[in-house]
Amino acid sequence: MEHRILEAPTLWALLQRRVVLTPQANMLIDGRRRLHLSFSQALDISARLAAGFQQRGIGPGSVVTWQLPTGITAVMTALALARLGAVQNPIISLYGEREVRCIVERNRSDFLLVPGAAERDFPAMAERIRDSLEHPPQVIVMSGDLPQGKAADLPPAPEDGEAVRWVYYTSGTTSEPKGACHSDQTLMIGGRNLARAMGVGSADVGTVAFPYAHIGGAMYTAMLLSSGMSAVLLDRFQAGEAAAIFCQFGVTTTGGSTAHYEALLAEQRRQPGEPLIPSLRLLCGGGAPKPPELYYQVKAELGCVLTHNYGMTEVPLICAGSPGHGDDQLAFSEGLPVEDIELRIVRPDGSLAAAGETGEIRVRGRGVFKGYTDKALEADAFDADGFFRTGDLGLLRTDGRLTLTGRLKDVIIRKGENISARELEDILYGHPKVRAVAVIGLPDAERGERVCAVVEPAEGQPPLAFEEMVAYFWASGIMVQKIPEQLELVERLPRNETLNKILKHVLRERFAS
Repeated sequence: MEHRILEAPTLWALLQRRVVLTPQANMLIDGRRRLHLSFSQALDISARLAAGFQQRGIGPGSVVTWQLPTGITAVMTALALARLGAVQNPIISLYGEREVRCIVERNRSDFLLVPGAAERDFPAMAERIRDSLEHPPQVIVMSGDLPQGKAADLPPAPEDGEAVRWVYYTSGTTSEPKGACHSDQTLMIGGRNLARAMGVGSADVGTVAFPYAHIGGAMYTAMLLSSGMSAVLLDRFQAGEAAAIFCQFGVTTTGGSTAHYEALLAEQRRQPGEPLIPSLRLLCGGGAPKPPELYYQVKAELGCVLTHNYGMTEVPLICAGSPGHGDDQLAFSEGLPVEDIELRIVRPDGSLAAAGETGEIRVRGRGVFKGYTDKALEADAFDADGFFRTGDLGLLRTDGRLTLTGRLKDVIIRKGENISARELEDILYGHPKVRAVAVIGLPDAERGERVCAVVEPAEGQPPLAFEEMVAYFWASGIMVQKIPEQLELVERLPRNETLNKILKHVLRERFAS
């Protein structure tokens, strides 16, 4: 079905255009409080909130760091700051005092917005951070009576959608996160392309059950405004509870990352033969690698399509799959490059790779971020042609789709042989005793690097033995030089707080000896 996708120069202008078309349609649903918010109500609330922020001193160019859990307040805050033309820096509510202080200090934030005291005393933390900094931010607690003013008192809305108005820090798979600068347009391009790829329209009900402060939150908001669909908001994701709420509101598409798919599958397996979410037609997400086997499990057991996309903090959406694509395309690729993104595969010597040849993925175009807050990082981040070096390895198939094969830093060199960790992970993931796996290279005096598989055991299964692992790889037909020579079992693999990416640098440090 063809759906009309709206465009506009800025995020605020996009909200205004959506309200003209479908003012009373649902935009947001608070999954716990059963509260519905229409597009028209969202415009009114966020405008009055913007006026309240203005009275507190926030205006065009003000640097505002906000740490709010997924919910209506977070979405209204983002829209209100977009209305004012502030530079907003969302950070996920799971971050502790050390991380928040570091980001606020680096950003030289003028304001710090936090929720009221809940499981943690956010206001007390914010005051400690404020009192410790040479450039102290003004703290605004976003609970109870929120800042509010008259929308009529607001100055004209910003019109330049290419100006830097968002700063997102990388999600922390490395030890040193970087601040990526975005405009309304870079985020809206991602949202429009996601809407087109998913084929969503006004009848669809999606979900934001991941941290809204992640870059996917603003991109998803742009998708709602572009397509006219609605979304159920959950401040935390627990598969059983989430599935029940999704059923109540007739959710047609959900997702987030591989961990979300796995959790829903586990929940479905507790009630075989009875659809977990009868209205669900599409699982969609990104952030962490998707083993091909997972696609077929989702299709067979959850009864829906899985389209796993490729993006990152610097480029919210690079490639996307669509429900109409074939099984092989969806299982073994990340989809097609999206509009406003130019993609090339580059060999180590800088020349272009041939079709089917693995190399570094590089991208440029209007959907790419505007650079880092630390400009010194940009010399290594972009090549001479202006392409962003993603650090990811992949190949373009003959059908034009991209297949990820690993990270530049995730290639294990064993006795001069390049080994893709991703290839081994995809194989081992299919073993019934494996819930999750990370393959890493460890220093080895004889081999240069030795191959180590770190396995999170499947629930209810006995531990995987080293001999079983080796036999499984032999049966797969892989070359013997690639078979891991070390197996480590862990209760849970270390992951970051946003999209559950496995932190391989933590594993390398732990098992290096």
